[in-house]
Order: sequence, then C-alpha cells, then structure tokens
Amino acid sequence: MAKLETTLNGNFSQILNRIEDGIVNGSVSASLEDSSDFRSNGARCSVRVFERYSYMGGNRVSLSVTLFQSGDGPIHLSAITSGGSQAIFLKINTFGEEAFLDKLRELL
Repeated sequence: MAKLETTLNGNFSQILNRIEDGIVNGSVSASLEDSSDFRSNGARCSVRVFERYSYMGGNRVSLSVTLFQSGDGPIHLSAITSGGSQAIFLKINTFGEEAFLDKLRELL
C-alpha cells in the first residue's frame, strides 16, 4: 500500500476533473470503478476509486482518491493504492502501487 496526502489550492471541480481525466487517459487499462460525492453545510467531499493493470506486478491495482474542502478553504487530498502484491502473507512487489500513485503526483 502506498499513500499520498497533501493540501491543494484551486478550484475543486477543476482539480477533480484533472485527476479523473488524467488517470483514466493515462493508462490503457485504467478505469474509474466508482465515485461518490457529498455536500453539507458548505463542505464538499468527493471519492474516486480507479483500477488498472500493473504490467510489472502482473496484477490489478486500485487507487482511491478523496478530496475534501470546507467552504472556500484549502482542498485536502488523500490517495491510497492497494492490490499490488502477489504474496499471501507478506507485502512484496508493490511497484505497481507506487507507479499508480506516481501518475497522480504528475497530475498534481
């Protein structure tokens, strides 16, 4: 599992669209698996779950991205990857997870 947490400034919708488009169009096998959006009392939260095939790992990996903004404050991003290991008891070969997270870093 790999994780990225950061704070962003800008337009929430534009950042979300850039992430969605960049991930889905950044890999032949990437897809948006599901999404969820909430608004309450001036706060906004969007969750996106992406999946793609990792050639290096020989398996599929997922990327969950959460954006949160309260009012006009900064946008908080949390991104977590999973599924990049082939072992039963140990976490080995997480190259695919790191590569998926690196794609998000490029977009930001």
